Amino acid sequence: MTEFIVEADGGSRGNPGPAGSGAVVIDAATGSVVVEIARFIGVATNNVAEYTALIAALEACAQLDSGARITVRMDSKLVIEQMSGRWQIKHVDMRDLAAQARALAVGRVQTYQWIPREINTRADALANKAMDERADSIRFISVEAEGEATVESAATPMAAVAEFNAELPSSVRAPGGVTELLTTVILVRHGRTALTESKRISGRGGENPALSAAGRDDAARVAKAVSQIGKSGPWAHIKAPSAIICSPVLRAHETANIIGSSIAIVAKTDDDLSEISFGAWDGLTNDEARNAYPELFEQWRGSWQVSPPGGEALIDFDLRIAAARDRIFENHAGETVVVVSHVMPTRGFIRAAFEAGISAYWRPQISPCSISIVRFWGNETAEVLAINVTAHLAD
Repeated sequence: MTEFIVEADGGSRGNPGPAGSGAVVIDAATGSVVVEIARFIGVATNNVAEYTALIAALEACAQLDSGARITVRMDSKLVIEQMSGRWQIKHVDMRDLAAQARALAVGRVQTYQWIPREINTRADALANKAMDERADSIRFISVEAEGEATVESAATPMAAVAEFNAELPSSVRAPGGVTELLTTVILVRHGRTALTESKRISGRGGENPALSAAGRDDAARVAKAVSQIGKSGPWAHIKAPSAIICSPVLRAHETANIIGSSIAIVAKTDDDLSEISFGAWDGLTNDEARNAYPELFEQWRGSWQVSPPGGEALIDFDLRIAAARDRIFENHAGETVVVVSHVMPTRGFIRAAFEAGISAYWRPQISPCSISIVRFWGNETAEVLAINVTAHLAD
């Protein structure tokens, strides 16, 4: 049976600060290194970086030989004692990471050993490499019969990180002199409702439907995706969320609570994040509204100032979304905030990021439980990372 030794380490320059993890997988029979891993995490703590290193190494072991027996060696007393079951895991972030590690370790890791830092130099060097280069890399190394090591595969830095600046706008063309703190906004639309599924207009008033069964499944899937932000997956390089702000409308509030349960954050509501009001058209299909108000319906399309009967004009809606956005900048500067709302508020944030015109309120498609990510330096500048990501909803 194959036996591997894992040596893993993580570091954070600031704790929390820019963080990286490093690990090597060693063939226990020969003492040869068969995998080298460096992973840039973004802003995180030492403990998060150390757990991330362990998870990456266990994933590599599974790729090499899913039945291999593994000895883990680390200079993190916390990770070794928690994974051995001798210490309790009190911090929520650590519980999630430990759960990921245990799922990979069950039936495979035989021993967890603490080693002094001066013995863990290979993993430490790889963690520092990740922080220095702000990039991910992994090398799988085979040992030829003659004893010469050759690289079987070497990963280029993860594309999402290669040109990413964790603190300032990433593009060299962006204006300099930014003084406001970065606030990263994770925009999530609510899950489906009976009105969504029947293609009926659903604003801030009217029936106020709850999530359907499909909508609750949507919410569970997006919650899992959000829980990985700042830890693993395509958005591991972004700072993990520390707050959830949501619309008080039931479907958004329910979605936010499901996400909150997955990351142990209680969602707070902001009335200004409610969907635009459609007044008398709420609950109708588009055709029903057009047939009932043919002239007004055509005037309303593409207009800042025309509103449905008893509804809300886009110019007024835009002002309240701007007010909600400013409160987020004021109260959560330097943080990552999950904003759970609706189609139009999500478009409002994207419009502000692009400094776009009115057409930004109908050009982006925003699907139920999609994720869009925008980075704001107050109202000075912004950077759009993603719009309408739905890969997490696929079976």
